[in-house]
Amino acid sequence: MSNTARRLRTALFVPATRPERFAKALAAGADAVIVDLEDAVEREAKDAARANMQHYAREHPEASFMVRVNDAATAWFADDIAACRDLPNVTTVILPKAESAEQVKLAAAAGKPLFPVVESAKGVLALDALAAVPGVERLSYGALDLMLDLGVAVDTEAASVVLDHVRMQVLLLSRLHGLNAPLDTVYPDFSDTQGLAAVARRACDMGFAGMLCIHPAQVAVVHQAYAPAPEELDWARRVVEHAEASGSSAFKFEGKMVDAPVIARARKILERAD
Repeated sequence: MSNTARRLRTALFVPATRPERFAKALAAGADAVIVDLEDAVEREAKDAARANMQHYAREHPEASFMVRVNDAATAWFADDIAACRDLPNVTTVILPKAESAEQVKLAAAAGKPLFPVVESAKGVLALDALAAVPGVERLSYGALDLMLDLGVAVDTEAASVVLDHVRMQVLLLSRLHGLNAPLDTVYPDFSDTQGLAAVARRACDMGFAGMLCIHPAQVAVVHQAYAPAPEELDWARRVVEHAEASGSSAFKFEGKMVDAPVIARARKILERAD
């Protein structure tokens, strides 16, 4: 398993109860793998799941992965954090149900980059404080738990409105605090590739770096959605080539005015194609 710090379009969850799937996750081509100690693990299996992760990590020192620990209010949190601290394989600690800076600071004891996920009204309103904690590198949100907390009907226009508000908060506060661009929430219907592609393209247009994924089949769909269209890529190449050839940061190009922000956007499009 590998984590690409430079570019994170997809982060694929793997249940810690299924260690035989750890290596298979890499074959899906995800930019990162998340070993899940939280929602994918039943209460009675928490300790065994953590032991699975530790055993795999020690048997495969070359492997690297993120870990979603249990939330800070649970009895398993401290042991999860200790395990993450002791394993060099762990690149990032994902803190679910984050609601306060104090919880994030407790997670910082792992000595790893932090990735808080908000899943409640309290968490959304605490985003500014969460993002300000040293060590936090990225944010996300959990749509299903959040809608349950707010009483929002799933798969409705109302849900779209509410989640877009949360998306904007996550995006704005990530930028304000100089964090990496956030990841959009999971798309729960892994059989609906068309729906996933549409959601991923929209998230890309909004400024999200990528998406959390729950099934290997989602990875290629998200990667394709985040790749620039051929005509977009062609435009970006021509703009950058013209800018470099002319040495100018402001010029007329194909009947339109191009200045520094437009050139910067063209460069970002080229980065997405790499």
